[in-house]
Amino acid sequence: MGVDRRLADRKGKEEAAAKEKSKSSKKSKRRQKKSSPMPTVVQRLFDTCKEVFADCGADFVPAPEDIERLRAILDDMKPEDVGLTPNLPCFRSNVASKGPPVITYLSLYESPKFSICIFCMPKSAVIPLHNHPGMTVFSKILFGSMHIKSYDWVNNPQNSDEIVRNTDGARLAKVNTDDVFKVPCNTSILYPAAGGNMHRFTAVTPCAFLDVLGPPYSKYEGRDCTYYNDDLPYTSSCGDAAFVADEHERYAWLKEIVGKPDDCFVLAAEYKGPKIAER
Repeated sequence: MGVDRRLADRKGKEEAAAKEKSKSSKKSKRRQKKSSPMPTVVQRLFDTCKEVFADCGADFVPAPEDIERLRAILDDMKPEDVGLTPNLPCFRSNVASKGPPVITYLSLYESPKFSICIFCMPKSAVIPLHNHPGMTVFSKILFGSMHIKSYDWVNNPQNSDEIVRNTDGARLAKVNTDDVFKVPCNTSILYPAAGGNMHRFTAVTPCAFLDVLGPPYSKYEGRDCTYYNDDLPYTSSCGDAAFVADEHERYAWLKEIVGKPDDCFVLAAEYKGPKIAER
């Protein structure tokens, strides 16, 4: 019996030590979980952009699987993911002002490879028709509704390197999109030569959208932003006679505007949403 008691005592001590070790291990795991929180949506977007645009340059188009990776994150983004609510002052129209509604620009991140930004638009605010030279752009409406009209350039079908111009010097473009989009809606993507590289946004209601640009605008690298008028339909002017319009498509002559349109006022403000860690 004495031997049995000693074995029982030793077994009891071993079990107690094992329980203590288990508790300590669980506490350690809890501490690890607390010290390694899940990354925010903005952080996941940044980390993915950093990988996707690692080799980005002019006319860069991500691989299809990388496009889907970014699209999947953006499609699920909500205003609260970037610290926005529809009742913020930047979404209110100043009825006392005689000028155009002020658009607020928030920069989340910018580098030579890519940039992430948000535009906050009061009702009736307009971002004029402009281009994205050599760029791939992901746009996600976070809330509200907006009208989007976009174009792609038309080249001479007999010589793809030859552009089509009219006697005024305006260039022919084909309508890609002309519709109202409201949340919930999927991310739109434009490419260097397709997808509606020139577009105009008009706020039907107060709205906000997030852009990922790869690469971003750079005047020194030949990617300056150019604005256009599109008030001259294709049928009202003679252009290159070699071009025969597709009867199922819509066209317009886009005339370049010198400088920035006077009816567009964009004010930069501080982004106050979840921060991005550049790791």
